[in-house]
Amino acid sequence: MTETSNTYTLDNGLRIIHISSPTNVAYCGVSIDAGTRDELETEHGMAHFCEHMMFKGTERRKAWHIINRLESVGGDLNAYTNKEETVVYSAFLKEHLPRAIELLADIVFHSTYPQSEIDKESEVIVDEIESYNDSPSELIFDKFEDIIYENSSLGHDILGTPEMVRGFSSEDARAFVNRLYRPDKMVLFVFGAVKFNDVVRLAKKYFGNEGTKMIDKNKENANNENADAPPPPPPPLCASAGKTIVENRDTHQAHVMIGCPAYSSESNNRIVMYFLNNILGGPGMNSRLNIALREHRGLVYTVESSLTNYTDTSTFAIYFGCDDEDVNKCIKIVRKELDKLMEAPLSERQFAAYMKQIEGQIGVACDNFENYALDMAKCYLHYNKFEGMEDTYNQLHKVTPERLHEVAKEILAEERLVTLVFK
Repeated sequence: MTETSNTYTLDNGLRIIHISSPTNVAYCGVSIDAGTRDELETEHGMAHFCEHMMFKGTERRKAWHIINRLESVGGDLNAYTNKEETVVYSAFLKEHLPRAIELLADIVFHSTYPQSEIDKESEVIVDEIESYNDSPSELIFDKFEDIIYENSSLGHDILGTPEMVRGFSSEDARAFVNRLYRPDKMVLFVFGAVKFNDVVRLAKKYFGNEGTKMIDKNKENANNENADAPPPPPPPLCASAGKTIVENRDTHQAHVMIGCPAYSSESNNRIVMYFLNNILGGPGMNSRLNIALREHRGLVYTVESSLTNYTDTSTFAIYFGCDDEDVNKCIKIVRKELDKLMEAPLSERQFAAYMKQIEGQIGVACDNFENYALDMAKCYLHYNKFEGMEDTYNQLHKVTPERLHEVAKEILAEERLVTLVFK
């Protein structure tokens, strides 16, 4: 696989990014800069709702024809919504690229959001909400962000509420789409062994206007950070910083989250925080929190830390589930592990071992072509550039034990963190 990207901008502002891959399977989708945080007060859940409704009929297709268009040739059509974007994408054998691009343009720009389908689908989404509410290990993540981003649309959960979803109409959906589903707020992305010229030709036909000027270039070098630049100011404290919040949920086990807002995408410390998170509770079974809580003491089945990136902030969070009587003990152990990282820099040997591990994890992750394509689209949508594997390696190699220590002292301080407990 080459990470050389080709880009093109249509007259209507829609951007295209393409990377060639060695497989016969191609991935193509549209990433739209319209998510939960773009909803009005009367629209909570609307971004996710419209994502569902895109598949329920267009000006020329019924729902069955949408489903069958790619599946009849063995392809797959999917979509998701998060806080900052809506994405509809497909996977298919490369010879079916024209079919995929035409279908994507149809459902993104020509969906009709019929009221009869809304009446049915709203109940499906309500069932999804209720199912989610029955899963405290998932619900606690939304509740946590609602706390740390209090009075911000970033804190709203993606699904909305049953009352609001049941009140949505065809006119409401079209108003949201007309406001936000604009070509200049979209990226068409293609990852596969298909010719870039074919992608552009099809995009012109189905997404835009003729007469645009091609920009066929190598990917921009996103590695323009100055390692010696002065550190940015720390992220602001949230209103509940330093507090422990306990909610009685009558759950079989306790669920706990500890964390805070962290760095924005513009911060030089973003990659350092990514590294720090990986050491604490990343995907490896040898993460510090997994060793301390599960392997050494057998107090939890699951413990992890995560870093969720947004354009202007990020959420650092530690999650674990344990028996009610072990909550305080587990929190103390977590605090002890955080304090270790705050007390002194890692030794050169420790640092080198962690660096080797995260390099390997990045390489393995990039072998998942679907996720790679989706990451490419997200990066290009929000930042107009794509940071591939080599870019990430270059940024990681600027991290030092001293920088890691400084970020740990700044973010992991007890007075910054919020603790949420479901019992």
